[in-house]
Amino acid sequence: MTKRKQYVRQTQDFVSEELVAALLEKPSYDFNELFAAIYEKLRARNAAGGGKEMLRLRLYEKLHIMVAQGLVKKAEKRYTAVRPALRARLAEMAAEKAKFQARHSSVLHTE
Repeated sequence: MTKRKQYVRQTQDFVSEELVAALLEKPSYDFNELFAAIYEKLRARNAAGGGKEMLRLRLYEKLHIMVAQGLVKKAEKRYTAVRPALRARLAEMAAEKAKFQARHSSVLHTE
């Protein structure tokens, strides 16, 4: 019996990038205000595919994961960044993005 290799498509996570950047930019946000800011930035990057409501759900899920990880604090309906933790996450994301781009460019050069 042979085993099949699973193919996992790895892409850049533009939503997380914009979420972290927005939270570091301004002290606190209401969710609707945060969504509007991120949606506009993603549209400018032409990375807002999948529909507005799907993007809203993805952003809400990512935001609550960050709250659970201690990167963001939620007080009532306001989300506030824990700046040192978010800066560390930003550095991790930059390292992952560099690895992704290196892997992606090496695949393009071998074809």
